Amino acid sequence: MASNNDLLSLFKCPVCLDYVIPPILKCQSGHLVCSNCCPRLIYCPTCWGPLRSIRCLMMDKVADSVLFPCKYDCSGCAVRLPHAEKRDHEKLCEFQPCSCPCPGVSCKWQGSLDAVMPHLVHQHKPIITLQGEDIVFLTNNINLPGTATWAMIQSCFGLHFMLVLEKREEYNRDQQFFAIVQIIGTRNQAENFAYRLALNGHHRRLTWEAAPRSIHEGIATAVMNKDCLVFDAITAQLFAENGILRINVTISKC
Repeated sequence: MASNNDLLSLFKCPVCLDYVIPPILKCQSGHLVCSNCCPRLIYCPTCWGPLRSIRCLMMDKVADSVLFPCKYDCSGCAVRLPHAEKRDHEKLCEFQPCSCPCPGVSCKWQGSLDAVMPHLVHQHKPIITLQGEDIVFLTNNINLPGTATWAMIQSCFGLHFMLVLEKREEYNRDQQFFAIVQIIGTRNQAENFAYRLALNGHHRRLTWEAAPRSIHEGIATAVMNKDCLVFDAITAQLFAENGILRINVTISKC
């Protein structure tokens, strides 16, 4: 009886070298190509015959008995799972590459989770790092016109968290501020923590509490949905002193 590894060798796409999973397509000679690569090809990359995208139902059935590795296995993921679960797992895999979380710059860097902090330290030196579970972040020049971003790293519990404050100018020229914390860690790690942001000053207090976002999911969706601390320019002026805004950031374990 063929082993799982023997069967896996039958499912290698010759183009992207990932595994071919149902719906499985073949050329007229029977060579397999994954469904992602097939639409981009005119000829079979194995025999150079015309590629007519014929469905291979027999290999679909064989695939049901195979456990496939995650596409991030070369980065350390040891998971083996049925093809029906493969894509969903890969969307959440802790070993997928991370993009640079530094806001306001067009940095195209990608790397492993362990490489994020060394990248930030060496390539984005203006970002400061503060130690402790409860810190105060000072943002300067909030009165300057146009969009702007501020960021800092908070280190506690043996992990690193990034506070991002964005100022955006809306279509009607009104300004809005968005403040959010993400963990330089996985989604599972994020679930173990909560953060609290607080603006204090002039006998006023404005707070927001939530779970941090994982660097794997980023903050763009949360900001777009206003699932973060949101306040306008008028509110910012109520708390600011000489263009400086104080944000108290507290990280706690759930």
